[in-house]
Amino acid sequence: MFKMYRSILILWFISLNFKNIKCQKPSKGPDLDCPSLDKGDSYTQSEFLSRLAHECRYDKLLLPSYQTGDAVDVHASAYIYFIQPAEAHDLNFKFHFLLQLRWTDPRLAYQLYSPERVKIIGGNDLRNQVWIPHLYMSNEQSSGLMGTDSKDVLLSIAPDGEVLFSRRLQAVFYCWMNLQKFPFDEQKCSMNLESWKYNSSSLRLMWEEETPVRLSPDLHLTEYALLDYWTNESFVKSDILNMRLGGGKTTGNFSALKFTFKLGREVGYYLMDYFIPSMMIVATSWVTFWLQADAAAPRVTLGTSTMLSFITLASSQSKTLPKVSYIKASEIWFLGCTGFIFSALVEFAFVNTIWRRKKAVNLKEVSSKYILKNALTPKLARKELQKEMQSDSSPQLSKSQSCSSLRAGGGGGGGGFNNFLTVHSMPAVSVPTITADEGDTNDQGGDKGKGAQAWTTMTPQDIAIWIDKRARLMFPLLFIFFNIIYWTFVYCL
Repeated sequence: MFKMYRSILILWFISLNFKNIKCQKPSKGPDLDCPSLDKGDSYTQSEFLSRLAHECRYDKLLLPSYQTGDAVDVHASAYIYFIQPAEAHDLNFKFHFLLQLRWTDPRLAYQLYSPERVKIIGGNDLRNQVWIPHLYMSNEQSSGLMGTDSKDVLLSIAPDGEVLFSRRLQAVFYCWMNLQKFPFDEQKCSMNLESWKYNSSSLRLMWEEETPVRLSPDLHLTEYALLDYWTNESFVKSDILNMRLGGGKTTGNFSALKFTFKLGREVGYYLMDYFIPSMMIVATSWVTFWLQADAAAPRVTLGTSTMLSFITLASSQSKTLPKVSYIKASEIWFLGCTGFIFSALVEFAFVNTIWRRKKAVNLKEVSSKYILKNALTPKLARKELQKEMQSDSSPQLSKSQSCSSLRAGGGGGGGGFNNFLTVHSMPAVSVPTITADEGDTNDQGGDKGKGAQAWTTMTPQDIAIWIDKRARLMFPLLFIFFNIIYWTFVYCL
């Protein structure tokens, strides 16, 4: 009985093992079902590429140098079609350019399999089958492909495995501008290319040695002139806390490329539409100096209209600028011109006030010092004038008295003069007789010899006209001096 059960168990185990062997599929070898590359010249380009990049021998998720562990050198170049600097308040510019990347993938070398084939060229379909470096523009605000994927993406594979990837892009890049010398400023903007997925130990970016960036001969700028441009290579450090690259999951130094260009703003538009009109408005405000001081209506109308016109001109220009904390060169010009126009209004108010005074003015000398002193502080000037007149008249009075005493002493024997001579035993001296008229004449001659001042009387109207005449010359000279300083600062500093 025991032998019978044992034989049944043996038969049952044998049957189970037979079923497992029957259901098990034979294992595939490494080259089993992998399309052959023999007779590669007889295949079409699509057939040959599908065999060359088949998943059995090519993994597009792996770096071309994954077997050796070396870094992949990716050479970049750009062809610029179009540059459009935006308005200053947007702080950006637009690029239309062709970006070309070149690297070598040994897995795609087909020279031994298809020696007659010169090059494999394709579009977006070929791009989806091979490894492409993942780059991004770190200072972009927006970007996109120009046209369609099949039209503006080109990829070619050389027989030695060199891959050339071309892509036409349009992008808006952020550019911080220094507007302290606006509109005579020069700006430096850049396009930054960085590796996103691989650090510098796996992928290195570098510019082509010859002409890394080329400009289209049809490239023209409107508001700016392209002064210079250059390229450089650098590294960007990333760590766990920095989510700038790779989502913060990859550390190390990431390779980066930068293309920088220098733009100079064209000032012709601002000269014709801002500076020259503002000069004309300031000069128009000087017309009030040729109008009579009591012509209040025309002088006020002319002064206020020029002020409002210049404010309107300045505000229309400032709308295109960002609100920055520092003072710009255009604002210095605005403040200077506003000061000249406002000073012309103040000058009119000053001379009109003087014109309406009633009392005439006695001046010791017709000069700016005495006229302006009397015009600004008339009461104080009159008091000082009275003191000066009294001080000038007192020496003449003392001189006439001394002459009278001298004449009286000459006739008697006991006068002071004779006593002086007697005491000192001096010889007799004949003293001339001086009359009051002669003394006055001699005094006047002596004062003239010493530069005595002639007193002048001016009416308030004369003073107002005198100030207007001086303003006609002073204001243009000061404005010319302001222009010399301003344009020296703009072009020399």
